Amino acid sequence: MSSQQDSSIETAVLGGGCFWCTESVLQSLRGVLEVTPGYSGGHVDNPSYEQVCGKDTGHVEVVRVRFDPSVIDFATLLRVFFATHDPTTPDRQGADVGPQYASVIFCQTEAQKIVAREVIAQVEAVLDTAVVTKVLDAAPFWPAEAVHHNYYERNPQQGYCQFVIAPKMAKLRKEFADMLG
Repeated sequence: MSSQQDSSIETAVLGGGCFWCTESVLQSLRGVLEVTPGYSGGHVDNPSYEQVCGKDTGHVEVVRVRFDPSVIDFATLLRVFFATHDPTTPDRQGADVGPQYASVIFCQTEAQKIVAREVIAQVEAVLDTAVVTKVLDAAPFWPAEAVHHNYYERNPQQGYCQFVIAPKMAKLRKEFADMLG
């Protein structure tokens, strides 16, 4: 890839509950080049999964998404993000409860902030309820341990994958089939 092409690639950092779920959904989209699970928003450098689950580092489980905006723009990425997690419950996604499961967008640019707020307003109108997703400035991103990368792809028969991730993937295939890579 040439450096000119590299400059057209954008990055999004999104937290929508367990990063295993968010990773599996977003990496299925055409135009998404790379999805890396990790942690952002906290006050500890390079935290471990155990530290983040301890709920005192301030980190949220997130994914860093590198995408080609000529194939999938940020607003479309966010529409999929909002359709495949519950943005109305603070610090919770189903049985996953705690500040590390917050719904959050770490905006990498001012333009992303504007788009995020516009998409949130659209989602609120459709849901007819408040969206609690936080729109924050970019923060350091710390990649998760290797065991968390491509988790669903590597562990499709694991219980959490069967009961939590598989239904999200089915919804993705049904609602966004035309966007899958």
